Amino acid sequence: MLDFNHRPSFTERVSELIDQALCAEHKTQPERDYLGASRLGENCSRKLQYEYTNTPKDEGFSGQTLRIFAAGHVFEDLAIRWLRLAGFELFTEKPNGYQFGFSVADGRIRGHVDGIINGAPEALGLTFPMLWECKSLNAKSWKDTVKRGVAKSKPVYAAQMATYQAYMEGSVPGISKSPALFTAINKDTAELHFELVAFDASLAQKVSDRAVTILKAADSGELLPRHTADPEHFECRFCAYRNRCWEVPA
Repeated sequence: MLDFNHRPSFTERVSELIDQALCAEHKTQPERDYLGASRLGENCSRKLQYEYTNTPKDEGFSGQTLRIFAAGHVFEDLAIRWLRLAGFELFTEKPNGYQFGFSVADGRIRGHVDGIINGAPEALGLTFPMLWECKSLNAKSWKDTVKRGVAKSKPVYAAQMATYQAYMEGSVPGISKSPALFTAINKDTAELHFELVAFDASLAQKVSDRAVTILKAADSGELLPRHTADPEHFECRFCAYRNRCWEVPA
């Protein structure tokens, strides 16, 4: 039941001002004109096609979601500092200040990596160069990743790393020969998880082929199939394109 007598608290008023400012700022950012390699492990090809063609979402990102994104960047900055303090030779930018990354298919498929490690304490027995990928997760998600490993728990991240290792080989020779270092930070406890992920060539080829399929479908105007026939599938229920995809009345 709606409470028409509810008066926003001071916290709610300030939070609303912040969220309005974040949403306004987000709307000024240019839309992507490429297929991001970090997304190619997504289950639904139709969702990726919507993303690539900048199809309007049912609703834009909320202020809270944008705050969550921003917090993730802060955790990544912390991880960079901690690893460097521990003796890792971690590079996150080129001399010109740009991120390391790649661009293929006339710029229609691109990716930007979190970092490249070219040295670490000898006792760890690592080989270089190696890809570095960092994610911040809530406690439940972090524990599942620790228990099952990134490939099973977070296949989207595994596909992301495989794609980066494959396409970065041309500019960083040897990066696909060394395992990637996956770093996960528990946002609730600051616990750390480190996992060495060997290059999966078959996975890289699979997601690369999928990217080509999405580009071809976008060019031809063909709408790719959904990954499920159930509109109540949990991934569909939380999808930003659910109403559009299933023609659910707004």
